[in-house]
Formats: sequence, structure tokens, C-alpha cells
Amino acid sequence: MRGKTAEDLNLLELLDPVAEVAGYAIVRLRLMGGEHARRLQIMAERPSDGDMNVEDCARLSRAISEIMDAADPIAGEYTLEVSSPGVDRPLTRLEDFETYEGHLARIELDRLAEGRKRFKGVLAGVDEGQVAFDIEGEEDTALIPFSWISEAKLVLTDRLMKRGAEVRAARLQSESQQQTSD
Repeated sequence: MRGKTAEDLNLLELLDPVAEVAGYAIVRLRLMGGEHARRLQIMAERPSDGDMNVEDCARLSRAISEIMDAADPIAGEYTLEVSSPGVDRPLTRLEDFETYEGHLARIELDRLAEGRKRFKGVLAGVDEGQVAFDIEGEEDTALIPFSWISEAKLVLTDRLMKRGAEVRAARLQSESQQQTSD
């Protein structure tokens, strides 16, 4: 889910180590567009707190640009976009479903399950490679194999917004304390 196409997956293989060395994790990578005016969209975060500010985006963009210029893995011209996954972020790794346990999400499967592909509900954790999900209108918690999930995204709620504000406040406090001690 971090990449959709074979080309996306090859780029992830090239760029994951670059992001890791720079102190970031790639959440999602998409190479979009046709032969002309392609766009390489990378959503990333700091593994330590899941945050990504403008300076982080610029730093990671420079690191990725160096490797992309040297390796030249994309034929033709493209635009590189590095961004935060945002508050209502995509869930692309199994660990994301654990991190955001208790939050409302939408999940789309690559196959039918109980006659449908799309579900909305509350994330209830992870159990042996399966996502536990309290589907709206259902009594029991569903266990969905992670490999069946083609798309997943958090739904913007007051609780999620509060969590985002708390993460930013903690980061700002940490940065302020570092500046004071320097």
C-alpha cells in the first residue's frame, strides 16, 4: 500500500534507505501522470513522533533529489513533492493500524468480504498480521488480513485533531528545550 505500481515499489526500494539515513520514514509514494508532466509524491514522517514540518520536507526533498539525480530512475521530466501525511493520513503500514488504534478509519479491500469492499469503523489494533476493526453497524470486531487492504485512511474527527495538536505541542516543547540547552 505504500506504493501501488511496480515502478512505485522500485522507487521505494531506492529511496527508503535515503529517507532512513535522513531520519524519516516514507509513508506513501506515488508516481502519477503519463509520459509528460509526471509527479513523484512522497509522504513522509519522523519515526520518533510521526510529525513532519516544512523544514523536514525541504531536508528530505534535498536528500531524495541528490539520489534521484544520480540514479535517474524516472524517464523524462517529473516534479518531486515531499509532504506530511497530514492529520487524516493514509494508513499504509501494519504499524499504522496499531498506532492509531481507537480512531475512526475507512478501509477498502482488494476483494469482496461479506459482499462489499469498503468499510468504515474504529481501528481496534493488530493481531498476527490482521487488522482488528470495529465496523460501523456490526457487533463483533472483524479481523481483516493486512494483505487484503488496498487503501486505508483516517477519518478527520475532533479526537484525531486533538491528537495532532498534542503531537505538535510536544514537538514544539522539545525544540524549545533543545534551544534553551544549546
